[in-house]
Amino acid sequence: MATTRLLLGAALFAAPVVGSAQTPPPPPPAEAKTNADAYVTAAGQSDLFEINSSQIALQKSRNPAIKTFAQMLIDHHLKTTAATVKAARKAGLNPPPPALDPGATASINELQTASATDFDRIYLAQQVPAHQAALDLHESYAAGGDKAPLKASAKAAVPIVKRHIVEATKLQGSGAAGM
Repeated sequence: MATTRLLLGAALFAAPVVGSAQTPPPPPPAEAKTNADAYVTAAGQSDLFEINSSQIALQKSRNPAIKTFAQMLIDHHLKTTAATVKAARKAGLNPPPPALDPGATASINELQTASATDFDRIYLAQQVPAHQAALDLHESYAAGGDKAPLKASAKAAVPIVKRHIVEATKLQGSGAAGM
């Protein structure tokens, strides 16, 4: 009985630690890799997450390297959003404004409530998988998408996203995230 209470107490004590783990936004749906409408929605969600999360980083991070990275993400993802919207219109679509899905919203909320000590670590830990999912989305759509203008836009986004993965990984490895 005492062992059970001890284990239960340990589990309850550990629960907040588990809850404070970084939560990357979920990957886009499979149909976004080939279907124009789904691709535009997923690309918009991805860009919006990067922009919003990076705006929070500009406010909360105390690390100049993180702030520089965040500003780069904002600048680049504003451009990729504009390019995707332009390509979608050229393909005959009328894309809605980007919106966050519940998973990305949860990730944003986690950043907003992160302590100053944990912020950089959580931010970068979200950025790497978010960008890996975005890379898969853009590479897949560029290879097998159903609308030529969007395929070209997706192909143009690939090197930008690859650069972001390299930079985020470097920051993680440099200790910039307080790891």
